Amino acid sequence: MISKLIAAAAVLLSSSTVAPAQTTVGLETVATLDRPWAMAVLPQGGFLVTEKAGRLVYVPAAGEVQTVAGAPRVTDEGQVGLHDVALAPDFETSGLIYLTWVDGPDGGALHLGRGRLDLAGLRLTDLQVIWRAAPLGGKGHPGGMIAFGPGGHLFLTSGDRQLGDPAQVLGDSRGKILRLTADGRPASGNPFPDAREVWTLGHRNPYGLIFDGTGRLWAHEMGPRGGDELNVIVAGQNYGWPLVSEGKQYSGQPIPSHATRPEFAPPLFEWTPIIAPAGMVLYAGAVFPEWRGSLLLGGLASQALIRVEINGDTAREVDRWDMGNRIRDVATDAAGQIYVLEDGGQGRLRRLINSK
Repeated sequence: MISKLIAAAAVLLSSSTVAPAQTTVGLETVATLDRPWAMAVLPQGGFLVTEKAGRLVYVPAAGEVQTVAGAPRVTDEGQVGLHDVALAPDFETSGLIYLTWVDGPDGGALHLGRGRLDLAGLRLTDLQVIWRAAPLGGKGHPGGMIAFGPGGHLFLTSGDRQLGDPAQVLGDSRGKILRLTADGRPASGNPFPDAREVWTLGHRNPYGLIFDGTGRLWAHEMGPRGGDELNVIVAGQNYGWPLVSEGKQYSGQPIPSHATRPEFAPPLFEWTPIIAPAGMVLYAGAVFPEWRGSLLLGGLASQALIRVEINGDTAREVDRWDMGNRIRDVATDAAGQIYVLEDGGQGRLRRLINSK
């Protein structure tokens, strides 16, 4: 079933508006899932999708959801459970995939694991934990987003778990972006000799992570009460949380802005009111040629697909499509098709149709 969507204007931090999108899109449902969280597009077609409760599923192009055995045990509670899934850079020869999840007492710890996908047998074999957050504990979202960079290094986001202060402590893996080897060890050349896995610090909940065509690393993170951020990630930088923010505390108490502390890297762009960004891709396909070079973000609170245009060292939101549901992840395939993953108990995996 295909439904038409028309883009609506969006109010941004400066009270300016985004003009209605010029491209009208439709949505075609591929599959319906139970609290899906993240997806990876397989090179042979179809998808791997994680569900928060701990199920890993295979969704072929025809849309029949099939369980992949061998997923890890997870703590499904609050904002934590089974999170990201990513294919190894050499997946087509190795069959290796990576998963992130939370498990353990006292709020648990973020885990990064690697295993081999047997798609014909619908099972994951030899799953091993290759990295674990330390110390454990916290209540909020753990981040857990994976991106592979130049040289095959694995970049991993680790949220502050709603604790704030650990984001400024180098010996604590929470509130950081990490740079690891493919087997989970600290990569050589990282900027902090006393915290060998840390690439950047001062993050709240980095929940989108991608490389662009020039090798720059982009991340977005959820602010508190306002101040969702889009950042270019540069080795050794401190992004300021919880000492500075463009938002307020949930209580309404102010937080000093980045402008008051120039030693902290400010966001390239920020959203107030929040969009609650989730998932992110850099679009390079042919189905929507006018979007090439743009970032596409899912929005949870905003229930939207958001297009951000990059121009050198600047970024701005240019389009926002009302999806009618919270969008948990965004992906593209080799043909340039765009897919969005809805949040919730009947979350749909849907494909965008260019209706212009």
